Amino acid sequence: MSRKMMIDGNEENNNNDKYDFDLFVIGAGSGGVRASRFSAQYGAKVGICELPFHPVSSEVIGGVGGTCVIRGCVPKKILVYGANFGPEIQDSREYGWKVNEKVDFDWKKLLHKKTEEILRLNGIYKRLLSNAGVKLFEGEGRIVGPNEVEVIQLDGTKLSYSAKHILIATGSRAQRLDIPGQELAITSDEALSLDELPKRVVVLGGGYIAVEFASIWRGMGATVNQCFRKELPLRGFVDEMRALVARNLEGRGIILHPQTNLKQLVKTADGIKVTTDHGEELMADVVLFATGRVPNSKRLNLQAVGVEVDSIGAVKVDEYSRTSVPSIWAIGDVTNRMNLTPVALLEGSLFAKTVFGNEPSKPDYSNIPCAVFCIPPLSVVGLSEEQAIEQGNGDILVFTSTFNPMKNSISGRQEKTLMKLIVSAETDKVIGASMCGPDAPEIMQGIAIALKCGATKAQFDSTVGIHPTSAEEFVTMRSVTRHIAAAGKPKTNL
Repeated sequence: MSRKMMIDGNEENNNNDKYDFDLFVIGAGSGGVRASRFSAQYGAKVGICELPFHPVSSEVIGGVGGTCVIRGCVPKKILVYGANFGPEIQDSREYGWKVNEKVDFDWKKLLHKKTEEILRLNGIYKRLLSNAGVKLFEGEGRIVGPNEVEVIQLDGTKLSYSAKHILIATGSRAQRLDIPGQELAITSDEALSLDELPKRVVVLGGGYIAVEFASIWRGMGATVNQCFRKELPLRGFVDEMRALVARNLEGRGIILHPQTNLKQLVKTADGIKVTTDHGEELMADVVLFATGRVPNSKRLNLQAVGVEVDSIGAVKVDEYSRTSVPSIWAIGDVTNRMNLTPVALLEGSLFAKTVFGNEPSKPDYSNIPCAVFCIPPLSVVGLSEEQAIEQGNGDILVFTSTFNPMKNSISGRQEKTLMKLIVSAETDKVIGASMCGPDAPEIMQGIAIALKCGATKAQFDSTVGIHPTSAEEFVTMRSVTRHIAAAGKPKTNL
């Protein structure tokens, strides 16, 4: 950076007494809590503010723990676990279990258990802050100057604090499609807290959230129609995996409507009438808009203090997470870089190291694994085949394995697992891996370590597999599925 970085991010280290805090953080989600705790461990005096707790967020309610803990990854995964049991119970019959034809599901019990868990985690996050010596304020934070934050409390009282550094960690929120009747739809926030389990659902969207909730509701017995704009769901993932996810969704009974958008929602005596842009009419008890998220930045007063944002409101930062105002920083989804909770944690810890640890550190976004918790899940790390070709760094070798998991051979479930490795022909390094099938995220976490360490295909091949497992396929793929020259184009076997 052009500006010299010394401990606590500034050339002058003896003027801290004129500030109330060394650091004030707006937003106590995963990234904000991590940054504040680690900064405090370096000796900084830290304050943090967060909106009051509620499972469904808005511009004036939120909660310590943020999206992931309260209305994202954690409660969603709990529902995924719950949804998995339905098909598992059916499959168990072929393994000798005598199960009544009618299996009841108590949605309210699962909802209660989910709420108990997020309340527990909310409390843990508060204790983490307290134990680290971080001062927590409940209220809405906004920036009123390069070194001044205003906290609007629940009763409307405004508190003003000065800080040598301000960190924006306000995350993002779900957005709605602007069509007639949009108020009849819900977002993922409400989907996690519905009073009743819907029997008929229309999901709009083809991304993470859309396929995950389609899988959840179908696993719990609902009729699910999923509409999305592209030919396949999960744009941005490798095409072979997208095609398999689509087949698996349909195999589980989800009705897919590719290249389809919604035009109108109308409330009727029988539910919500959904009209598509193809003239189809679908009836639903619940319509979920899973049409992306936008950064939580518009109420922060950023323009007034000179913090630059892009066209969607994402805060612009440099490679060290610093904004256009030297004393103001931003991490996590509000910057719209790589919107994953573990990435926000990484950015938060490196921010603390940079600003208060006298060790300028920037995040490395290469080889970050991720997962989509549809049923069965998809997980990837490194480059896709398409990305490897686009980079043009020489020939690539593609190894694939498609098989019916051993568990399905008894249950009779027709659902393939697909594994894929992308290898540099020149260096023999494994530069990408992906899997769609049971336990994919658990397996891919280990594969991610191998890629981070620069493992070669020869090292994969020399690793003894654990038998019988699906994971062993990653170390037994010997035959090249396709060899693609640097100027070539990807081909699939579909």
